[in-house]
Amino acid sequence: MSSSEKLSIVVGVTGGIAAYKACHVIRAFTEAGHSVRVVPTRNALKFVGAATFEALSGNPVATDVFEHVDKVQHVMVGQQADLVVVVPATADFLARLRAGMADDQLSATCLVATCPVVVAPAMHTEMWNNPATRENVAVLRERGIAVMEPAHGRLTGRDSGPGRLPEPEQITAFAFSVAEEASAPPRDLEGVKVLISAGGTREEIDPVRFIGNHSSGRQGYALAAAAAQRGAEVTLVVGAVDAMPEPVGARMLHITSAAELHSAMDAEAPGADVVIMAAAVADYRPATRAESKMKKGSADAQLAAIEMAQNPDILAGLVRQRREGIINAGTTLVGFAAETGDAQHTPLQLGEEKLKRKGVDLLMVNHVGGGRVFGQDTNEGWLLGADGSHTSISAGSKMLVAHRILDGVTALRG
Repeated sequence: MSSSEKLSIVVGVTGGIAAYKACHVIRAFTEAGHSVRVVPTRNALKFVGAATFEALSGNPVATDVFEHVDKVQHVMVGQQADLVVVVPATADFLARLRAGMADDQLSATCLVATCPVVVAPAMHTEMWNNPATRENVAVLRERGIAVMEPAHGRLTGRDSGPGRLPEPEQITAFAFSVAEEASAPPRDLEGVKVLISAGGTREEIDPVRFIGNHSSGRQGYALAAAAAQRGAEVTLVVGAVDAMPEPVGARMLHITSAAELHSAMDAEAPGADVVIMAAAVADYRPATRAESKMKKGSADAQLAAIEMAQNPDILAGLVRQRREGIINAGTTLVGFAAETGDAQHTPLQLGEEKLKRKGVDLLMVNHVGGGRVFGQDTNEGWLLGADGSHTSISAGSKMLVAHRILDGVTALRG
């Protein structure tokens, strides 16, 4: 299923306080041109009225299996769906879905559906951690249902912890990636510690100015989100990024400069099983940083000719540390190459040269510039392996590309 194909999407809504966020998910689907049918439970309508769902989707709402019996609606809705997304999904609904119950329109729709089913749980931490819920989630995943990991944060009242509903844009991105794959992501990184860097670095000239780049951090965030949904323990080292929700399930470490990124990666890499350097690291920094803002006039000459010093090659350093035994020999190292090509070389050729030079296990090569990749929602390129493998990754969402990269990682790890 291509990302541009118009889908028939069922959005199920259950009776949790986070039901209001379903409205944003519905709007995102409709604004993308998809046909949306909302199927709330009776309790969901205590939080958000049917009129709101009907206005946002442009379709009537039904909750009971005895509504529109002449059209066999409790079967028809699920049969015609290309994608089912339940947001939020309460602990009660997860239990009923696991048991295969069909006593209302939503549970019947899920039972009938042969398309991908995405479930975004939301509940108090104690409910999420309860062995019954954990078992229900495990069984649903075994059956091919894509159960998102919940976010960590503020819950109802003063409580805080895992169980918070992810942000609407995270739910839609996850749902679209499941639709593109036509299946739930595999849980093939359970217990694997994945370290990822994302975003650009900023090298200060003075307290006001800096040298930076156009990296948005979106691909690194997508990698972190995808790895967490595949069961990994994710640490994300973040530089300058666009405004977007933090990836669900990732431990965040914030840095500014290449030197800070270098220190963070050196500190975290020895405990990682997989290291993915997706950050856009500045090759150079000002040799000296002014302690106060450079003023116009006499300082112009200073600003016109800034002496630069070379930053350390963080990725090459990680390869060297693995060779020296500082990093475990079994750690998988993945690099990125953002290339524009030149008069003598294509971006792919430059990437192949970088793979040999860096000594990493996998290298994702992107053709950037001209409005491509940086700041965009899509990506494409080539995944090159030290073993000579060469995988072309066609244009798709950055979440889909993240899964292709992680497929390469899991294949390499065996």
